[in-house]
Amino acid sequence: MSSDDDYRHVPSREFVESTNVREFMRAYDIGDSEELIDRTTTELPAEPDSGVEWFWDELVDYLGIEFFEPYDAVRERHSRVVDGETYDGPQFTEWYPGGRINAAHNALDRHAARDSGTRNHAALVWEGEPGDVREVTFHALNRQASQVANYLESVGVGTGDTVALYMPMVPEVAAILYGCLKVGAIAVPIFSGFGVDATATRLADADPAVLFTADGFYRRGSVVGLKETADEAVDDAADRVEGDGVEHTVVYERVGTADDPDRTLQWTRRDEWWADAVGSQPDSYAAKSLPSGQESMLLYSSGTTGEPKGIVHTHAGALLQAAKEVYFGFDHKPADRFFWVSDIGWMMGPWTLLGNHTFGGTVFMYEGAPDHPEPDRFWAMIDRHDLTVFGVSPTAIRALRKRGEEWLDGHDLSSLRLLGSTGEPWDEESWEWFYEHVGNGSCPIINISGGTEIMGCFLMPLPTQPLNPCTLGGPGLGMDIDIVDEAGESIRDSHERGYLVARDSCPSMTKSLWAGDDRYIEEYWSTWPDVWDHGDWAQRAEDRLWYLHGRADDTLNVAGRKVGPAEVEGAAIEHPAVTQAAAVGAPDETTGTAVVLYVVLHPEYEPNDDLAEAIRETVGAELGKPFRPREVLFVDAFPKTQSGKIVRRAIAAAYRGEDLGDLSSVENPGVLAAIEDAS
Repeated sequence: MSSDDDYRHVPSREFVESTNVREFMRAYDIGDSEELIDRTTTELPAEPDSGVEWFWDELVDYLGIEFFEPYDAVRERHSRVVDGETYDGPQFTEWYPGGRINAAHNALDRHAARDSGTRNHAALVWEGEPGDVREVTFHALNRQASQVANYLESVGVGTGDTVALYMPMVPEVAAILYGCLKVGAIAVPIFSGFGVDATATRLADADPAVLFTADGFYRRGSVVGLKETADEAVDDAADRVEGDGVEHTVVYERVGTADDPDRTLQWTRRDEWWADAVGSQPDSYAAKSLPSGQESMLLYSSGTTGEPKGIVHTHAGALLQAAKEVYFGFDHKPADRFFWVSDIGWMMGPWTLLGNHTFGGTVFMYEGAPDHPEPDRFWAMIDRHDLTVFGVSPTAIRALRKRGEEWLDGHDLSSLRLLGSTGEPWDEESWEWFYEHVGNGSCPIINISGGTEIMGCFLMPLPTQPLNPCTLGGPGLGMDIDIVDEAGESIRDSHERGYLVARDSCPSMTKSLWAGDDRYIEEYWSTWPDVWDHGDWAQRAEDRLWYLHGRADDTLNVAGRKVGPAEVEGAAIEHPAVTQAAAVGAPDETTGTAVVLYVVLHPEYEPNDDLAEAIRETVGAELGKPFRPREVLFVDAFPKTQSGKIVRRAIAAAYRGEDLGDLSSVENPGVLAAIEDAS
């Protein structure tokens, strides 16, 4: 058995006893976290009060989720024939059949009621990049969401119709999301940083009649036009679809275009200002009673090839998963102010809203860049708004760490209770910096991993668990997760690295893909029978904690020895000249695969052959000589998503001279030209 001395973070007994997950364990007479995971993730015939179905059934009442009509069963599995083959396992599972629910009722309507106690509580605290601040109560948010719902019905939008959101991170995005959910429309959030083609692709696929957008937003001190891009995307999408395409565009005025004589917008017959279209509507609308499996959102996940995948979520599934994770994983408390750095166009945006608002919690939103006007913007906002939970990508922390600890000076971060991260593996040094300098050596880092496909996490530490750097703790509650070898055999207890899989479904797992069942089966269920292949390389180490080592298709197999790109990058960052690193594989006649390392240097260093050799030696010293990079290439920037995740597959394709594939999730695709030149 491991002792406390084997872990970097050990929560105090007082903290453990105060947590929501500990209260759950007391209620069900569960002794420790391993028993809790077993109780909620497996089917144990000798223990009828256990397993996946027991947990997701029990969770409804425990978290106070309100159904308009009770469900007949926790779930039903359905048989379906796809491409001539019958699937009757977990692939097509209906959760809470017979029940009727609405996610907006649970996350908004009931908290805005006169007798709720949360009616005048802050649902949102927002800060714009120029420094403007707004606070929106549940009552005010519900009135605005009701206006959105009434507007949608006035233009013929009803249950099952799609509505697109191409919006900056302003409070109105929450009103739009909840307005869609109220009427039963399917919300289609689109990342505000996308260009014309990426936006048009999603509009063409989802085919919404209504698009919400804005005149622009602020980024690094400049105005970024949004409606101009939206107009081009709408026209482009119209050429790809049968029918009328987008018929109504509602434009929110964020940057004052209407009163700015130096900037004019092209106006068409489909366009209306937000104030006219939405602001004129009645501000009362009760959320519809909908089937549990009614579609709530269509979220897009970019693949390495082909069109982006349209992920279909339901009212019950998205709500239950987000609520469970915020309540247990992030230990929701009534006084929390929860900030996760994300755009509404990424899964973590709706997840943050639904998860916190289920309990009447406060969400903090920020519009702009993380280092504007200075690298202390996050630290200043945490101090200024007394934020208690802060979630951010490892890449963003790596970049801020390299800017220096002095930017934290003078900022009081003592309000923080928990830290969070997702999106990619950590390197140990950056994890330690986040833990020590942002979390003051006391906040657990709830490092989570799952994806758009499940509107949540396969792996998530419990705040009661001891932690080591970079860990993801273990399986999330109610998630039947395993690690398997090439043959699909479990190796989770052998401490070997293998493939992260799910052996069962969960309520928030996508019903299928918008494009159809064929691609859904091929993407997730085709590797091993009745097993979801998530595509990550995972390990349950000797400290009994789970770790990820990058995407399985990114794995570098050098002379038969496997290493994750994140490990190579973490080793490279140990050299003082390196601020960021990206490792990719290249064909090699001797070793099969060779490591190629791209690095971004600290401004004090100049690229040269001696420095490249020194970085090679640093990696070799850390990981062993076989993993010394064949080449070290110097660049000024990497292609990244808006959340800061490096897009390695695009870098690898640029190095090999291959098709770059789908770049719709890349915020700065222009840097790939410099990467190709460096190769």
